[in-house]
Amino acid sequence: MKKYDLITPEGTKDLLFDECIIRQSVQKKIHNIFNQRGYNELITPAVEFYDVFNHNSEYFPQEKLFKLTDSKGRLIALRPDNTIPIARIVATRLKETPLPMRLYYNQSVFNMAPSLKGRRTQTMQTGIELIGSSAEMADLEVISTAIEVLASSASKSFSLEIGDVRLFRELVNKLDTDDENKEIIRNYIETKNYPALNDFLDSIGKNEITHALKKLPRLFGGEEIFEKTSKLFSDEKIDAILSNLKDLYKKISKIIGSGTLTVDLGMVNRTDYYTSVIIKGYLEGYGDEVLSGGRYDKLIRDFGYDVPAVGFAVNVDAFTDVEIKNTAVESKTVDAVVFAECGYEMKALELADSLRKDGKIIEMSLFETLDETRAYCRERNISKLIIADENVKEAE
Repeated sequence: MKKYDLITPEGTKDLLFDECIIRQSVQKKIHNIFNQRGYNELITPAVEFYDVFNHNSEYFPQEKLFKLTDSKGRLIALRPDNTIPIARIVATRLKETPLPMRLYYNQSVFNMAPSLKGRRTQTMQTGIELIGSSAEMADLEVISTAIEVLASSASKSFSLEIGDVRLFRELVNKLDTDDENKEIIRNYIETKNYPALNDFLDSIGKNEITHALKKLPRLFGGEEIFEKTSKLFSDEKIDAILSNLKDLYKKISKIIGSGTLTVDLGMVNRTDYYTSVIIKGYLEGYGDEVLSGGRYDKLIRDFGYDVPAVGFAVNVDAFTDVEIKNTAVESKTVDAVVFAECGYEMKALELADSLRKDGKIIEMSLFETLDETRAYCRERNISKLIIADENVKEAE
């Protein structure tokens, strides 16, 4: 007996009519922003060899991947991320392309997340990757593009958070503990689980480093955060990280416009290929981030081509959910129905085509009688019915 033939798998959904119209509008709007900045679209396969995501198991643990085998028994996976396949392309097919490269994509990712109820396992993403520059101007270009994307939303209220993953890594690497414990600490900080974080750090030891790590998820706010952080722990590397981030914060504050800019030093993403600056973007009306990204200067090196990069991804589904709440959709209305009298079918088709060339939305009647066609027009609120016979005429 079939149990699942009338529903979609957990974490997926059907999109109908207005949802499709709004999502197409979102994608078109964002892609215009990308195109105006010189970014070129590419498309990667929905399935990749498992090895593509297994260069560093910390990026995407295999238990989080949808896996299957091909006709030769080789292990393949549905892509859980768009940046890693693009890194593969850059290091192979685009290796001889002059730098910098500006690339964008628009395609789904697939993530298995059973513990996160309500999260989608299939998510439509669009985003940019700026390849081949480590200049601060590259960071500013990507961040200013992210700001314009957020500002284009119908919600008109957005916020951007910035952080730097190096701060956490510098602190946690000073602890005398193994990688497994470091990951536990990272997870507690990311989820802002203060009691568990405090207890776990106490079990490692009470010192200047564990004290700073306890405070890290609370280091969230405006420019004052930099001074608070410098008082917790100071050395040459950490001071340089904070100084660079503060300088970036001041520059972004000049271009954020009506948006809100905050510093969050507790941003310690699970996606470990980020190497320094990271960003998250939020829209009013959606509880989670709709945009995330940062600098990843070592990822492409995993594929044999050592070039820096920075980029971000937009959760198109989340962006669309916000637009639906704030947008009145004008459904497409049919301008007329063309009914063909017996023997005049080709004339009716030619008439419909000529009207469509003028931008009209025209349906062909699929009914055998004029009365049935009239009833259909009344039911669909279509005001015009055109009859094709010896003469073309509008029905009364």
